[in-house]
Amino acid sequence: MTSSPPVAGDDRLLPTRFALDPWTWKEISYLLTNLPMAIAGFVYTVVMVSIGVGLAVTVIGLPLLAGGLQGARLLGRAERRRARALLGLRVDEPSATALVHRDRGFFPWLWSSLKDPVGWRAALYSFIRLPWGVLTFTVTLVSLFVLWPVLPFTARLLSNADRAMARGLLSPSDELERRIAELESDRGVVVDTAAADLRRIERDLHDGAQARLVALAMGLGLAKEKLTQDPEAAARMVDEAHGEVKVALQELRDLARGIHPAVLTDRGLDAALSAIASRCTVPVTVGVDMPARPAEAIEGIAYFTVSELLQNVSKHSGARSASVEVWRSGDRLMLQVTDDGRGGARMDGGTGMSGLAERLGAVDGLFVLDSPAGGPTTVTAELPWRDRDGAGAVKRG
Repeated sequence: MTSSPPVAGDDRLLPTRFALDPWTWKEISYLLTNLPMAIAGFVYTVVMVSIGVGLAVTVIGLPLLAGGLQGARLLGRAERRRARALLGLRVDEPSATALVHRDRGFFPWLWSSLKDPVGWRAALYSFIRLPWGVLTFTVTLVSLFVLWPVLPFTARLLSNADRAMARGLLSPSDELERRIAELESDRGVVVDTAAADLRRIERDLHDGAQARLVALAMGLGLAKEKLTQDPEAAARMVDEAHGEVKVALQELRDLARGIHPAVLTDRGLDAALSAIASRCTVPVTVGVDMPARPAEAIEGIAYFTVSELLQNVSKHSGARSASVEVWRSGDRLMLQVTDDGRGGARMDGGTGMSGLAERLGAVDGLFVLDSPAGGPTTVTAELPWRDRDGAGAVKRG
């Protein structure tokens, strides 16, 4: 009995041999590239450690070893990216604590680099990967051409072992390591914010009070020249200068209030926020419920957060009323600003919301915006509570 030839379009002609899901193909790609990556990492680690340790008795040995450990960090970063792209494994980036001492001088950098646990773990990862890379490459290649039916299971088993290895040796060492990375990132936000505030103060002084005082000095000089020749004109010029002095003083008071208002120092958040509310273009109700005053830094951040949010209410919301609520909840200082405006506010909408979120995040705070189209808009912020006498609250979570 003879069989008929296959007909074009027959489902039996479909290449079912290659019908694997995309993730399986990514895992196969990862396992096949293990060998070249393992060879490169093994050679680098052996050469780096051999030269560094062998020359440790000379002046260049330890610096070479320290530099080699920083190179091992870079190899670890490349492996984390490869695992993220092909295995879907997201491993947090360790902090750069071994690098931040570079600005403090050569010996602090050298010591921190030599005892850098991230660099040593990355070197260990590269060292032990060579036999594993040979094994995964061989098994995957054989399964690809000989043991096709079990290839998906083999790929999953081997890639799971790779995931465990990367997670164990390439992730941050502990919670403290991750916390250091967060603080380093937050420090950059704080520095940028402080620099921006200094530039704003300099600009306000130059364009405002300073320019007004220069004009005042010139006016008084002209009045002095006219004092004997035209006393009436001189008197008018002195009156004008007196008015300019009042305006300059008010500008300086406003600038000082923008740096740190006296009412906040003397009377606390309740009075300071009421003063802000009185200057808002829409009616604002203020409620403050705290048994005691928090630390000055936390109090100042809360004040300026509410101040900027109420400015947004005045400029962008189109609201008829707004409210400010501040209270303590456990070890957190909570504040909420609500308005009945048009809503639609976004973190990237050019209203400074993202900047506020970054500033609060820099001190372990939270910032949540809820602003549906048509309103109302509610901003809820949290700050860590620290007592005014300097004793800090217990850290959350």
